[in-house]
Amino acid sequence: MIKKIDLPYPINALEPYYSAETLSIHYNILYAGYVDNTNKTEAKLQIARSTGNFENIKCLEKDLSFYGSGAILHQLFFENMGPAIPTSPSIELMNRINMDFGSYDTFKNQFTKASKAVEASGWGLLVWINNFNKLEILQCEKHQNLTLWGCTPLLVLDMWEHSYFLQYKANRQNYINAFWNIINWNIVNKRFNTIKLL
Repeated sequence: MIKKIDLPYPINALEPYYSAETLSIHYNILYAGYVDNTNKTEAKLQIARSTGNFENIKCLEKDLSFYGSGAILHQLFFENMGPAIPTSPSIELMNRINMDFGSYDTFKNQFTKASKAVEASGWGLLVWINNFNKLEILQCEKHQNLTLWGCTPLLVLDMWEHSYFLQYKANRQNYINAFWNIINWNIVNKRFNTIKLL
């Protein structure tokens, strides 16, 4: 059974860049729904395993992938934001960004453009790919189809319309621009540091 994380900041802490109303709906309704449905699916799978009845296995596996991926990515998203108190990439992460993207500005531009160009519902992600031994930016369309095998998500941006439409309408660019003001790089740095322990 998975649990909904507690927000590491008050519901209005991301104002004016991310409204309290949007965050409340996003966290208390949409994210909570992913967690609840993941647990319901796990319970159904437990029954299927105990009875040996896998008649609905295709549907259950799809649900587990969809809801479970949504729960994980939303947790990462909420955690990698914070009040607009200046934070920055660690020296080690900044060096790696410069190495893999050429400069921080190039990384920021690529992340912004990639996130804005995500088709339909999806995510923009900065990830570490072990097999490539480098940072990459990925578009995650239909999050259940990108299981993120072989990479560690460091920074994620929810590009589903529910994440921005109430406040920013169809203006994805303004939403992404605002996001840069509330990234908690301390959390991103911590995630980056963990890959050095693998």
